[in-house]
Amino acid sequence: MRPTSPTPADRPDLAVYIHVPFCAVRCGYCDFNTYTATELGGGGSQAEYPAHAMREMDLTLADDAAHGVAYERVSTVFFGGGTPTLLPAGELVAMLRHLRSLIPWADDAEVTTEANPDSVTRASLEELAAGGITRVSFGMQSAVPSVLRTLDRTHDPERVPQVVQWAKDAGLDVSLDLIYGTPGETLADVERSVRAALACGIDHLSAYSLIIEGNTAMARQLRRGEIAEPDPDVMADAYELIDDLAAADGLSWYEVSNWARGERHRSRHNLAYWRGTDWWGIGPGAHRHRRGLRAWNVKHPSRYAQRIAAGQLPRQDEEHTTAEEQRTERVMLGLRIVDGLPVEDVPEQGRAAIELHRERGHLEPAALADGRLVLTRSGRLLADAVVRDLLA
Repeated sequence: MRPTSPTPADRPDLAVYIHVPFCAVRCGYCDFNTYTATELGGGGSQAEYPAHAMREMDLTLADDAAHGVAYERVSTVFFGGGTPTLLPAGELVAMLRHLRSLIPWADDAEVTTEANPDSVTRASLEELAAGGITRVSFGMQSAVPSVLRTLDRTHDPERVPQVVQWAKDAGLDVSLDLIYGTPGETLADVERSVRAALACGIDHLSAYSLIIEGNTAMARQLRRGEIAEPDPDVMADAYELIDDLAAADGLSWYEVSNWARGERHRSRHNLAYWRGTDWWGIGPGAHRHRRGLRAWNVKHPSRYAQRIAAGQLPRQDEEHTTAEEQRTERVMLGLRIVDGLPVEDVPEQGRAAIELHRERGHLEPAALADGRLVLTRSGRLLADAVVRDLLA
């Protein structure tokens, strides 16, 4: 049966994630789908990648059309990785140009690339800005050399203010990413890093607690007793310190691990995930979401390249989420953002936990009176536990 043409009301905005799976060095804590040049074989090289990604865009658009799905416009694009800026700036711009040829863009589209401080130059940032990038997110992680060494980060912390200024001079919005809870890191180290980040004059800060994933070099160090597992109490103290310092600099939390100087500087792309909208996932291992359909690509760049060369979507698998699963996701994601979660989205069996967490000081009373669940700072520290109780 021929699919019907979508009506304007059925044509929402689209977010697009483009995964660039290449890194100069693989960090010991990293569990992302990334590869160094020496790990690649049988195709899937950096040089081939842009053409493959653009071909996947063509195939994805055709797949949407075959299912009667269309989008009004692209509102956000995010190059993640890996280190997207290991590719020449012109190749990132070429991918944007190709995407723009397929679907109209919003006039104020937000286009972000992640970058390492040692993977950009003044000239490359200027080329990115001229080609449509509006925002850059630098992986600073820490300002303390010993912490960076533990994380296997290769950049000089003194370079961070320089690249931030280059990005700002090019007209880009800038975010800095920090990691806290690294083995051996002290609260004084955390404070030094946050103050150094804020001194760069940024309008967005992300700070993520270190999670030592099971199949990483750092996990093997932990099992051998070479490093100690992060102390949860110290992690909580670090989070409160970050929140205090960010607030003192005029940045407010809008997601558990993210702070921005007003709504204009919030990451609209990440908000699209947290609000459960549709997005494309382009590249090896990338995930996409289309109206309850979740699909994910094969992970290895070589297998990805083979599928693309054969004219096939590089899909590993897919699943259609049930209404109950979608509700669970709304609770898990909605509670993480400052907009909060409507009380009616909480399953009936979990609503008794609302009063429990209000009494414990984990929910904002004023928001609750308006029918929304918004976490207090103590609630943010226990966000996973609050969610678990609401879904019990």
